[in-house]
Amino acid sequence: MPTAKKALLTSLTTVTAVLVAGCSGSGGSGGDATADGGSFGECEVYGEAGSIELEPVNDGVLTVQTNLPSPGWWKGDTPDSITGGYEYCLAANVAHRAGLDSVRVENVSFDSLVAGQTQDFDMAMAQISVTPEREEVVTFSAPYFDSNIGVLAPADAGLTADDLASKNIGVQLGTTAVEFAQDELAPGGEVQVFPDTTALVTAVSAGVIDAAVMDTAILLAFAKNSGGKLEVVGQYESGESYAAIYPKDSANGDTISAAIEAMREDDSLDKLSATWLGPELGGDPAAVPVWSLK
Repeated sequence: MPTAKKALLTSLTTVTAVLVAGCSGSGGSGGDATADGGSFGECEVYGEAGSIELEPVNDGVLTVQTNLPSPGWWKGDTPDSITGGYEYCLAANVAHRAGLDSVRVENVSFDSLVAGQTQDFDMAMAQISVTPEREEVVTFSAPYFDSNIGVLAPADAGLTADDLASKNIGVQLGTTAVEFAQDELAPGGEVQVFPDTTALVTAVSAGVIDAAVMDTAILLAFAKNSGGKLEVVGQYESGESYAAIYPKDSANGDTISAAIEAMREDDSLDKLSATWLGPELGGDPAAVPVWSLK
């Protein structure tokens, strides 16, 4: 990577980190900042209150870990500002059905989360794809969202599937896109790894990399927030699904999974998607062109 571009990325990432830390007052994207959402914010809750039984790690509250920011999935950039979003409202619905008063949000590093290194939480959601490697260290719930891998690029770049192998590609540390990009998109080539989504998207905007490879639904939200400068130009079918995780041997695992399955059956998940993902992402993931691997 040219030295000038390295310096630019470092500067932009530092500014972003300072802004996030300034808003939270107690931690950035990898910190331990927390917040309680006593009224479940802007979330609509469905189903019967108290219809399931949980043993939460903190009395009267469902403690949920995630990695912020995550537009569409979590409305707000820091734990104390979260008021809605698909995953937050899913957690709110689990809490509601368990008869709990609130949701406590904890912001942790994505890499630590999927490695099973975080503690003292009831469930975690951060658009986490189910993989055999992750199943060795964490327990997954029933899936709540099907996911493809998208390609984010400058809107005026004219990037196509045929171009991608010769371009500089970036991915986020700890995501399934790392292996996908290295094995399928740029075998034998260099794939740059960034610590979090903000740094990854900043690198595309700054021209440090030509394209970012990550979950389509996540990238759509960042494209929307770019003011037309970035676009999700294509996606690859991955066969992956998002699921919540909880610590190994959690006493609440089966109950949380059953609650998610019930929310799928009674259309609660569809309602959450219609409310939070379509408007917030600025587009339907299914409308993004599907590219074929060469």
